[in-house]
Amino acid sequence: MSVLRVLDIAPGVTVQDMGRPGWTSKGLARGGAADRLALLEAAALLGQHHPLAALEMAGAGGRFAVDAPTRVCLTGARMKAEIEGRPLGHCETALLAPGEVLRVGGAQAGAYGYLAFAGGVLGEEWLGARAAHLLAGVGRFVAAGDDIALGPDDAPEAAALVLEPEPRLGGGALRVMPGAQSGLFAPEVRARFFGTEFSRAPQANRQGVRLDFEGPAFESETSGLASDFITGGDIQMTGDGRPYVLLAESQTVGGYPRIGTVIAADLPRLAQAQAGEALRFQEVSLAEADAAWESEAAVLARLRKALRPRLRDPRDIPDLLSYQLVSGVTGGNEWEDE
Repeated sequence: MSVLRVLDIAPGVTVQDMGRPGWTSKGLARGGAADRLALLEAAALLGQHHPLAALEMAGAGGRFAVDAPTRVCLTGARMKAEIEGRPLGHCETALLAPGEVLRVGGAQAGAYGYLAFAGGVLGEEWLGARAAHLLAGVGRFVAAGDDIALGPDDAPEAAALVLEPEPRLGGGALRVMPGAQSGLFAPEVRARFFGTEFSRAPQANRQGVRLDFEGPAFESETSGLASDFITGGDIQMTGDGRPYVLLAESQTVGGYPRIGTVIAADLPRLAQAQAGEALRFQEVSLAEADAAWESEAAVLARLRKALRPRLRDPRDIPDLLSYQLVSGVTGGNEWEDE
């Protein structure tokens, strides 16, 4: 075990893993990372058998140090980072040694960045996970001065790797499958919904994202509508006729009508949208949604196959002159005597 020392930290940083599935019927949403794909990318890069807990940074990071060598990587949102002046790029591994400081700045694109460690973030488990779930009163925000336990890195000298992340930053199209309450919206209302360009409103957190748009409210038939089971990806139409898309820490029961559900493969794009970025919805059938589904184990296997060695820029190697860059040097006149 090693220790991560938090020297400085931005607001909104929590420990997150893949959450607590199977407790929705008891009133607890799965929770976990807002962008689950980011933890899968980190697992591939760091050689983990399955995604381990990491730090989820909502918009900005901080300064960190360790007491034992460990490989790290940044996934999710693109955040400027460096280790003692050496740039740490997006979706690439680097060794963080004792005595060095890792600095992670603000998000240049995306909303949630993930700082992952080869051995994962340790700490107390509750219901099989280490993820903070603040709505349920589990865990807390990471604070400056915290000492956070890390699992050991079994291969700190492993070659650095890089991965081309799956595109999901900057907004875009979100595929939506119908649900049990889609029929509460008239055909013309649904047609207008899928033809409207939305933008992510400033009102957004780990519970969900509110969307802004121009035009009249989206009305539905809600007489006699009872509260019902809800989950991440559901698009609730609030009382003022504005859509609110649920994320990892949503409540488990709600009474607003739902026009459809964003498929799991597109939820990372929604979670990573910054305020003001354009989003639109694309209607797909249940069959099309099933065809787009991929297990997270399959995603991780696919990401592992896409890994490649990281080629270092010579300008970023402070001890470049200590390397043996040329071998087999000759005087240049060996052929003159023949």
